[in-house]
Amino acid sequence: MKLSKYLFLLLGVALIMTVAGCSDTEDLVSDQDNKTYDESVSKDSQDLDASIDEEESEEEIEEIQEIDPEEFGVNEMGQVMVLMYHHIREPEAEWSRTPDNFRKDLKNLYEQGYRPIRLEDYATGNINTEPGKTPVVLTFDDGNQNNFNMIEDDSGEWIIDPESAVGILMDFHEKHPDFDPHATFFINGGTPFGQSDWVEYKLNFLVENGMDIGNHTATHLHLGDADAETIQQELGRIVQLVKKYVPGYEVNTFALPFGSRPKENSLWSYLVRGEYEDVNYEHVAVLEVGWDPYHSPHHKDFDGATIRRVRASETKVDGVGMYDWMDSFDRGSRTRYISDGNPDTVTVPEEFADRINADIPDENINIY
Repeated sequence: MKLSKYLFLLLGVALIMTVAGCSDTEDLVSDQDNKTYDESVSKDSQDLDASIDEEESEEEIEEIQEIDPEEFGVNEMGQVMVLMYHHIREPEAEWSRTPDNFRKDLKNLYEQGYRPIRLEDYATGNINTEPGKTPVVLTFDDGNQNNFNMIEDDSGEWIIDPESAVGILMDFHEKHPDFDPHATFFINGGTPFGQSDWVEYKLNFLVENGMDIGNHTATHLHLGDADAETIQQELGRIVQLVKKYVPGYEVNTFALPFGSRPKENSLWSYLVRGEYEDVNYEHVAVLEVGWDPYHSPHHKDFDGATIRRVRASETKVDGVGMYDWMDSFDRGSRTRYISDGNPDTVTVPEEFADRINADIPDENINIY
């Protein structure tokens, strides 16, 4: 009887343990199932995201590939105008453009299919101007206050002078969003754009709004008789000045003061790169004074260290103003750069194929 009782108790304990074990097993299986389900959903979600990204990428590529270069008149061996401004002020003069005439320039450029790009992008061939349009580069020398001026309005608030170059550019861009306010302002030392209290604000505003700061030497020095030490000091001091106000910004373009170069050709390399005290500099573009449109950056004769500029002046002034060259493009006596919209390809008509830089990979060239 006692034995039967003990057996009964043992059987009861065994039954309880079996049930508990089944429960734990079910929980374990359930956890594994949930984990597998979560991993499956996560993988499906990742696959879906990847698929969407791939489809969007393919759509972008498709959109570029669908362009008919003949329909858009694409020719990326054409020339590009790098426009040179100095003062924006009254009255109109050799080195001054009135605010109204500057507005007129922007309007005419826009209506005739020109779109501003950064000087750095031109010099490096990174041109993504929309298909059928022509890139143009806007530059301003000397860091004059009328290029970027701050004024106090009737309410006592400080605003960008709407008659200054930056004010006009920003206003035009607001009215024409597809006309970016890209421009390079070449500054000297001292107080760029005047108004010492506003130097930091102005330099940062330019960078934050798609404009650039270029080197024009610390003292606007004529470089004819300059030695290596002087050249590097003149250029290095501008880099130091800009880094003081815009620490992360790289000054990598240079406009020659008076269009001057050292008499000794062996010193020309210092116009491109050098060092001074705690800074090194390297320019992807060195700009001369004039007087005509320069090569496509994909052209075999393009040289970023000798880029010519066009005077931004009224029609028929000295025969080398911007409107003279725009007329030349229209007449066909000069060939205008027409973009394919894709910075990764160089698209040219067959008759221009022999002008392509040999360093450009064949897979990036589209000849039609």
